[in-house]
Amino acid sequence: MKKFYTLLIVLLTAIAGDAYAQVSIDEVSTDDRKREFENEMKSTDVEADYFSEANYRAERRAIRQERNLIDFSANLHGSLTAYSKSWQAAGDNAVTILANINFLHTFKKGRFTLTNTASAKFGYNNMKTDLGDGSDPRGIWFKNVDELVLSTAPQWAMVKNWTYGANVKFRTQFAPGYGARGDKEKGTARVSNFMSPGYLDASLGFTYVLPSEKFPLKVNLAPIAMSATYRDDLTTSNNYGVLNGRSKYEGGLSVQLDFDKTWGKNGWLRYRTTAYSFYGWITDLASQAKFEPTADQLEYEHVVPTIRWENTIDIKATKYISTQIYFQLYYNKAEYHKLQVSSMLSVGLTYTFKNK
Repeated sequence: MKKFYTLLIVLLTAIAGDAYAQVSIDEVSTDDRKREFENEMKSTDVEADYFSEANYRAERRAIRQERNLIDFSANLHGSLTAYSKSWQAAGDNAVTILANINFLHTFKKGRFTLTNTASAKFGYNNMKTDLGDGSDPRGIWFKNVDELVLSTAPQWAMVKNWTYGANVKFRTQFAPGYGARGDKEKGTARVSNFMSPGYLDASLGFTYVLPSEKFPLKVNLAPIAMSATYRDDLTTSNNYGVLNGRSKYEGGLSVQLDFDKTWGKNGWLRYRTTAYSFYGWITDLASQAKFEPTADQLEYEHVVPTIRWENTIDIKATKYISTQIYFQLYYNKAEYHKLQVSSMLSVGLTYTFKNK
């Protein structure tokens, strides 16, 4: 029993005594460099509305197409006739080529509209001609159609069907023109040339658009207008009313009517017409006697307006074959005292592009 108590006392003494432990720590060397921590994870801001670049581009294309109207057509017409020397009815070989291009671009944004047009016509034919100098008749190329027209018209909407703005149109031709087929070989003076004549018509006024799809008529009334005539080649036989220098500027008012209508599902018939009239009371803006009548005006005792009426009818037989009928009436007293009329009918290839 005594051994048991003795063992218990020794055990309690060991538990109540202090406990010691020995730990060894190695030395660690460090430097004084500044540590920067980088986060390589990319962050993306996610909004409630998801952005799609493809949808954005599609919307922009739709907006551009809505604001822009493009109408382009090109025609190449021609004819060829050939006869052998033994042909019983006789006849002269002939070649005719006619090319014309028409371009229309309309930009519209809000109350603003910009209309740009460009058209070009050029025709040549070749026929056997006797020059009357004893030589054998030979084929001679002769220009019979030649015109280049550029125009621009910025407009701002006023009230329903009415706009105000400017109209600027420039007209000239590409190549020299002669009065007769053999004049070039004979050395006869040219009748016309590039910028001889050249015309620039500019006006400020109001345009009324008829609110009818069946009769799309535009009427432009310009109380402020200017008509300029240029004669860059002084060797032409016609001075085109430019008596001093190479240009003449007149002031007055102008009226213009435009009509453009297409019929049929595929646009097989199209009629375009433009009628322009300029009435000038300022005979020469650059001269001191600008309000004095000219010799032509004194002869006729009154001022006669300049008139230009153009008509084009396009008839499509197929997608690439068409017939075109063109008629033009022109009167300018300063150039020629008689009415000038031109008409043409041609059949050939055509190409048309529209974005709407």
